[in-house]
Amino acid sequence: MYSSVKTLSLSGLVGTEINVEADMSDGLPVFEMVGFLGGEVKEARERVRTALKNSGIILPPKRITVNLSPADIRKSGTSYDLAVAVSLLKLLEEIPSDAADGMSVIGELGLSGEVHAVNGVLPMVIQAKEIGIRKCLVPKDNLVEAAAVDEIEVVGVSSIDEVKAYFNYIFDGYSAKDCVTESADRGYDVDFCEVNGQETCKRAMEIAAAGMHNILLIGPPGAGKTMLAKRLPTILPEPDRGEQMEITKIYSVAGLLTGGQGLITTRPFVNPHHTISQVALAGGGSVPKPGACTLAHRGVLFLDELPEFSHNALEILRQPLEDREINIQRAQCACTYPADFLLCAAMNPCRCGYYPDRNKCRCTDADVRKYLGRISGPLLDRIDICAEADEVGYESLISDRSNESSKTIRKRVEEAAAIQHERYRGTDIRFNADLGVRDLERYCHLGRKEELLMQKAFESMGLSARAYHRLIRVARTIADLDGALDIGVEHLSEAIGFRSVDRRYWNG
Repeated sequence: MYSSVKTLSLSGLVGTEINVEADMSDGLPVFEMVGFLGGEVKEARERVRTALKNSGIILPPKRITVNLSPADIRKSGTSYDLAVAVSLLKLLEEIPSDAADGMSVIGELGLSGEVHAVNGVLPMVIQAKEIGIRKCLVPKDNLVEAAAVDEIEVVGVSSIDEVKAYFNYIFDGYSAKDCVTESADRGYDVDFCEVNGQETCKRAMEIAAAGMHNILLIGPPGAGKTMLAKRLPTILPEPDRGEQMEITKIYSVAGLLTGGQGLITTRPFVNPHHTISQVALAGGGSVPKPGACTLAHRGVLFLDELPEFSHNALEILRQPLEDREINIQRAQCACTYPADFLLCAAMNPCRCGYYPDRNKCRCTDADVRKYLGRISGPLLDRIDICAEADEVGYESLISDRSNESSKTIRKRVEEAAAIQHERYRGTDIRFNADLGVRDLERYCHLGRKEELLMQKAFESMGLSARAYHRLIRVARTIADLDGALDIGVEHLSEAIGFRSVDRRYWNG
């Protein structure tokens, strides 16, 4: 006797169709599972056997073989349990022989027969839709997540008994039609109106948010760098439907979606501690998992106390900052994770934090150079904006004047983002930070005066070609915030000002 059920396997964020084949024949009683299986998949044999027993179904004393094909793809995780159980139920004639035909079955089994939620259901359902499957059977707790995918029917179950009832047309399953997949409110509990002073940094943050430019805040301790950075997500443009799906897929694979959560509708803010390892930052492991760079995709990666991060961890950022993705190669698999994030970093200018104020700073010149030298030139070259956070004076601190709210700033940012989306319609470009060298020639035309200013800045500041191009991208965003059609001298001058702050410290 033979039966088969389709399920899905994940490699990174990409799904692969897996065919679960089961055969039962006479011979020595044994239950074997084959097909290049990881340890947790091999353990499915005992989970499935016990779950069926506790649901009143005893496997007969025959030779049972379950194969997960194709056999050259390594299978890991616990999402195959339910598909294996359904294939056995067909062999035992507990459900019709054509049950689950044209359907993908996903879920983990508990020993009591309950169907538990698994990670990565959203990208699995998306892949099922792309390969032509029109129905998926998933754990009830994954229903809201799976319901985010349009044009595919999703049915939820919570136990083996409900699986039997569903395929015997006694139970309709839990429907996803009424699942809410949109959140009603951004729900931020911080706001820019709480920040007194630091007008220059606020302007820098607005420019960074409008064009998704990388930004570095440098200044003494207690000036408000971290406070500003934590409010950056409150002024970012709302993610569109496609971006929401990308973000939610990542968090689904990482197992970070809370129970019953649908699409993530806000941009992520990831703030790792400076002791983070290279693997935790970039992703990887024997079975690759998303790292902090990928969890910040379409959002903000905030690195506080930047020089305190290990040198190797910081240098890992160089590839994703350029390529917007991370390629992970392992002996048994290779996968690519997206990593298109806005890097926001904060740091003190020296160990004590008060350089170049020699009235407070007690570091020697060698100490300062050593501390600043922890940030390599290639990494610094990939940061578009460097803003200096000055110490906040007493008058600014106690001032009761009204500061601009995040809502007000976000309105200007979204207007600039709308200009960019219209300009780049029909291309893969989303924000000015995504512009390539050829794109700069098309979208960032400079007049004679602007070219002369850029030539002077390039020669006097010793800019690299990369820094030159990034400076023009920032100027393009400043022009968009002003509603200007072309980049003007005033836009370039402001961009140069934000680029020259780092020269004060590293080349001063």
